Amino acid sequence: MGQLNSIDLPEPSARGAKATPDAVPSKTLWWPWLVVIAVLAVGGWYYRSAKSASPSADAAAPGAPGKGKGGPGAGGIVVPVVVATAQRGDLPVYLNGLGTVTAFNTVTVRSRVDGQLVSIAFKEGQFVHEGDLLAQIDPRPFQVQLEQALGQLAKDQAQRKDAEVNFERYQLLFKEGVIPQQQLDTQSALVGQFDGAIESDQSQINNAKLQLTYSRITAPISGRIGLRLVDVGNIVHATDASGLLVITQLQPISVIFSLPQDQLPQVNSKVHAGAQLVVDAYDRDDTAKIASGKLQTIDNQIDLTTGTYKLKSMFTNADNALFPNQFVNVHLLVDTKHDLTIVPTAAIQRGPQGTYVYVAAKDPVSKETFSKIYPVTISQTTGNSVGLSAGLNPGDMVVIDGQDKLQDGTKINASPPGGSNGAGRPATSPSPAQGTPPTGSPSKGHAGGSPR
Repeated sequence: MGQLNSIDLPEPSARGAKATPDAVPSKTLWWPWLVVIAVLAVGGWYYRSAKSASPSADAAAPGAPGKGKGGPGAGGIVVPVVVATAQRGDLPVYLNGLGTVTAFNTVTVRSRVDGQLVSIAFKEGQFVHEGDLLAQIDPRPFQVQLEQALGQLAKDQAQRKDAEVNFERYQLLFKEGVIPQQQLDTQSALVGQFDGAIESDQSQINNAKLQLTYSRITAPISGRIGLRLVDVGNIVHATDASGLLVITQLQPISVIFSLPQDQLPQVNSKVHAGAQLVVDAYDRDDTAKIASGKLQTIDNQIDLTTGTYKLKSMFTNADNALFPNQFVNVHLLVDTKHDLTIVPTAAIQRGPQGTYVYVAAKDPVSKETFSKIYPVTISQTTGNSVGLSAGLNPGDMVVIDGQDKLQDGTKINASPPGGSNGAGRPATSPSPAQGTPPTGSPSKGHAGGSPR
């Protein structure tokens, strides 16, 4: 019995005082709830502190401009931007093409006689005028030929004089019946032979003088001399292929360039109307203007392989800035559009509903500056300037930098650029009259609505 009692009714002990496994969860799950309650309490305290520190949050939520008590965008983030003034003016219309500078005249100077080159009277790269001495070929052989021709002429002239005197005697004898007619005619023919010999001698003299002239080589045109192709002491021939030197005419000089065939009617109509079109030559990077000239002519056919046509322009090239075979970018002025509102290219934005700009406008109540979206119509783009036919008025301040952070009504801090406004005029600070958007009915230049 004692054993049964020990089994069925065990005596309480220290080990038996421990909780059974079923009782453990009921005593340990209370502490996660305590952590959750503490976190919620801390979050509530932080929210109340932030709300009390920003009392204007009730007036206008951040990022929701236009709903606040203080005007559009009150309480929002101020975005720094750069603005420029829209200007009223004229914008030129250019047709751009690629061109090559071509000399009007290029001459390879060769010797016209054979002989030894005894002197050179030019320097490489020198500018010479037509008729200037360039080189001298040994003239002594040609001088000897001239003297021989002169001696033969003197001999033939003496013989002709003798034949002429005899002819006069024969005429008297024939009248007296001493000599027959045949003898008189023979003497007359002899005089004629000597006349022919004298003319031949004269031509030999002229030829010798011409050879002497050719031995003195002069510049056929005015221009710039290239590198020397032969040295003093060499025997030169009239049949030499390389020549002595090359002269290139630089003033004036021409530029041949190409334009797409679709632009031919526009240029052709101006040329037929007698307009003198201006042509500007720019460097390879198309940034710096080298020279200005005039359009001279249009080619008579279109290149079928490229679909372009060639044009030739003339430049005075007084400063020798253009050089033969130089590559240039050509801008052909074909028209000028008047009375446009000109803004920098950087101000133009594009969206699903078309092109638009951000205008810096001052709120008349809060005196703060906000961004305003105005749809615009582009009439002409030239360089870094865009001409607008509708959408803006002269004097409006357009945003040219910082548009990626703007929306309609965003509060901005507008500052002018450091240089020009891109429309060819210095930028000016925005004035309240210029920056205020139209109220009530929109002005003539401003289109209502937003492209976004």
